[in-house]
Amino acid sequence: MATLHELASLTGGQVFGNSELEITGVSEIQNGQADTITFLSNPKYKQYAFDTGASAIITTDEDILSGTNGILVKNPQLAFAKVLDYFYQSPEPEKGIHKTAIILEKARVGEEVSVGPYSIIEANATIGNNTIIGSNTIIGQGVSIGANCHLHNNIHIYHHCTIGDNNTIFSGVVIGSDGFGYVEDGGEHNKIPQTGTVITGSNVDIGANCTIDRGTIGDTVIGPGSKFDNLVHIAHNVKTGKGCLFAAGVSIAGSVEMGDFCIFAGHSGSVPHVKIGDGAVFAIKSVATKSLPGGRTYAGMPAREIREHNKKDAVLTEVTSLKKRIAKLENADNAS
Repeated sequence: MATLHELASLTGGQVFGNSELEITGVSEIQNGQADTITFLSNPKYKQYAFDTGASAIITTDEDILSGTNGILVKNPQLAFAKVLDYFYQSPEPEKGIHKTAIILEKARVGEEVSVGPYSIIEANATIGNNTIIGSNTIIGQGVSIGANCHLHNNIHIYHHCTIGDNNTIFSGVVIGSDGFGYVEDGGEHNKIPQTGTVITGSNVDIGANCTIDRGTIGDTVIGPGSKFDNLVHIAHNVKTGKGCLFAAGVSIAGSVEMGDFCIFAGHSGSVPHVKIGDGAVFAIKSVATKSLPGGRTYAGMPAREIREHNKKDAVLTEVTSLKKRIAKLENADNAS
């Protein structure tokens, strides 16, 4: 429980209404509950702001707070994230190393490390201080995991990969499996050895069931601060800049190099061996088929600047309409 004043201090916002109003939790604006606080960021939900059942609202719109309780902020999503973090407590994993965990003698485990049931830490692996490893997780030979990481259950980190500090990795993730490399000879596909590794920077979050392949020669590198939704695939020798975002279903083919703060929306991706500049944004289901400069938004397959893509779509719509009109006129002439 917290007062509205306390939550305003937490978020750096300005209180409107009763500063001593007690808030017990959070709720959605369209399903607001008494004694909770909600937030308004997307204009599509403004219709719910005036009759929400929530007792207070976080918003940037001072007019909405006229005559009601709330907090005026610059960034309601960021403020709401802080409030959610205040009220929501994740289940605490059991501390210490479970009796069923297997840690080989040559592995080096830091201080205050927790390892869950049936997990395996293989020879020459290094686990940093205060890191949590869930159950049924395999840390391969020579793997290095930084400090303050949280690896959830059922994860496999293959040999000699490096995980930076403060990484969060969710269940089903596989890091360091072989890249997809074959050479055809005489009607047979011969495997190319994948001799590199995977390196993730600090503060990387990797969602459930993502896969990141090891490099063929050299490493696959994930830049610091990058965030992965579920079901993202990163192929061998990809190198991402810092702060990149990958939504669900994104696939980045081998040897792609991208700059800082690139964004790939759901089911978008790239062909191999292209370079993508800083701050490039790819709309849903778009695919980069050539190297593209940064600082622009792209859409379509092949990905074009979104204005050009929209113009082409508009022309196609007009052509389709004209074809229908012509066919109608031809039918009318034939009938006469």
